[in-house]
Amino acid sequence: MESHKNQTLNALMHQILSRSFFERPAELVAPDLIGCILVKREKGQKLLWGVIVETEAYSQNEPACHGYKRRTSSNETLFGPPGNLYIYLTYGIHHCINIVTGSDNWANGVLLRAIALPNETERIAAGPGLLAKRFDLDISYDNLSVTGENNVWVVSKPSTTNKQKIVNSTRIGISAAKNLKWRWYLKASRSISKRETGDPLPPVESAWFPEVTYPI
Repeated sequence: MESHKNQTLNALMHQILSRSFFERPAELVAPDLIGCILVKREKGQKLLWGVIVETEAYSQNEPACHGYKRRTSSNETLFGPPGNLYIYLTYGIHHCINIVTGSDNWANGVLLRAIALPNETERIAAGPGLLAKRFDLDISYDNLSVTGENNVWVVSKPSTTNKQKIVNSTRIGISAAKNLKWRWYLKASRSISKRETGDPLPPVESAWFPEVTYPI
């Protein structure tokens, strides 16, 4: 058991995405994150992980972005180093987990909208607030890197998800720049927060689910 645990830890550390992966515009990083794995080391070295199945991109040059109007103390992290977490509280209740992208001094980031976890209810992290709650990520993690220096990191996608179809659609819950198709999700997943109109929920027997154990 301990040997397998060490193997899993090594596997989840070996393919961590580098900072250079995030040093690209959000609309390029967001679809590339679909199928990648978010990992958190919890107390007792226990690993919590799940596959990213839905993302949205935001950029300073469009009005739905937090940094569109000006740079403030509350959105400062979004202007910071790519590869760092940008976490904010919405409606005073739910945390939203973003990863900064692009370059320093330019507000750019990817919102993680949904994650599928192995051996858990399929919709336990099907939405930004649910995702943050399941991974127990809040403001205290804001501005931490996800490139291996901390207890939260992102691992490159295993080959098993490379051939999965990705849906591209408009973003959800915004009042500006509604025409931009800057949302992506794994079509065969049942863990999506909200599917595109006309895209039915895949039946269980043909749906995609994350591996029960990390594919070493």
